[in-house]
Amino acid sequence: MAVKILKPTTPGRRGTSVVDYSQIDQVEPCSALTVALKKHAGRNNTGRITVRHQGGGVRRHYRMIDWRRDKRDIPGKVEYIEYDPNRTAFIARIVYGDGERRYILAPEGLKKGASVVASESADVKVGNAMPLRSIPLGTFVHNIEMRPGKGGQMARSAGTYAQLIGRVDGYAQLRMPSGEMRRINEGCFAVIGQVSNPDHFNVTIGKAGRSRWMGVRPTVRGMTMNPCDHPHGGGEGRAKGGRHPVSPWAQPTKGYKTRKNKRTAKDIIRDRRQK
Repeated sequence: MAVKILKPTTPGRRGTSVVDYSQIDQVEPCSALTVALKKHAGRNNTGRITVRHQGGGVRRHYRMIDWRRDKRDIPGKVEYIEYDPNRTAFIARIVYGDGERRYILAPEGLKKGASVVASESADVKVGNAMPLRSIPLGTFVHNIEMRPGKGGQMARSAGTYAQLIGRVDGYAQLRMPSGEMRRINEGCFAVIGQVSNPDHFNVTIGKAGRSRWMGVRPTVRGMTMNPCDHPHGGGEGRAKGGRHPVSPWAQPTKGYKTRKNKRTAKDIIRDRRQK
């Protein structure tokens, strides 16, 4: 995929760029694999905003993705490569021999008409799903399970991948996209290859309205607020506040560790902050 830079015919299009979708099939999504997506605008069940800067945006239908890849040892054919408005990566519609259709994340390089399979003894080919014990060292993988049978949870956004670098005592060692080194049960399944649409991060939004289409509302700086609204607020003129950067709830925002999961901390071999 490439990035197209739009002509500066208007101020909003000046500097705007979009992904070239010429290689994506222009088809309607499979209705049996889509469900209505209700908007919540960042509010919880009591109506309070728990996630700021969300609201509006175009209406979407959610595409149900097969994260588990549990249709084992049955080859499937790639029917279409499709756009998914709910994620940064593209998706592939797979049709199996029995007529069942499923969506999977489309890896980079997967073409329409290709064959994919999820199996213990599958070929090391882009789009195939295999347990980590069967994948050669050095291979790029994505959509990685954290527990066997739970479904892929890691390395799912556009252009990402993890690299299998070792196996010790029933665990596979992976270098994650963040640089973190993590061990995972080698019975967990992962998909061969890199996630599609690697140029997603080279796209320039270009104008505020395009963010609103995506359901992102404006972000107001704490410095411009009043003291009752933010710790950085107030002061005569433009003031930094005389303190380290914090959130509206006074939690440090630069380098402060918030992860508290002792159950899985033992699986992190090297922290992503270590150079």
